[in-house]
Amino acid sequence: MDHHSVDIDHRILAALRARGADPRVAGAARTLSRAGEHAALWLAAGLVGAAVDGPRRDAWLRATVLTAGAHIASMGVKRIVRRPRPAQAEPLVRTAGRHSFPSSHATSAAAAAVAYGALGAYAVAPLAAAMCLSRLVVGVHYPSDVAAGAALGALTARVGARWIRTGAQSVRGSVHD
Repeated sequence: MDHHSVDIDHRILAALRARGADPRVAGAARTLSRAGEHAALWLAAGLVGAAVDGPRRDAWLRATVLTAGAHIASMGVKRIVRRPRPAQAEPLVRTAGRHSFPSSHATSAAAAAVAYGALGAYAVAPLAAAMCLSRLVVGVHYPSDVAAGAALGALTARVGARWIRTGAQSVRGSVHD
């Protein structure tokens, strides 16, 4: 990253991290951070989708697998890049690891938004956006970490979209008239 990009990253982070001074904002950001740890919120949402939408159970399970796969991919990239977490201010939450690029929370959130959105769960996208912003508010990621994570998650789910559709179509093909 060039110096100008780093400066913008730091300025955006400082502005959003300052929002964490409001106890309501900090509480919401902490809650989202905890819910998104290890993609738990998104995996649970996919499993609920599979449980309540029996005719498309396979598609929901495939979307859930893609979301988990995106999360695992982000953890692999973190081990390669090894970018340290921001140190400008005390974070509002503990983290599972020391590395920040890409944001695994953003990766799984974006993957879920794309994968579950393809199944009609459009409410996931705004929640995923809030999850991404929460990582900045709690001060554990730079904006570029979140953007890269969101891009990785969305790309993973988009690449797997045909596989999800195959799961949904197999139900239509097996229905007997």
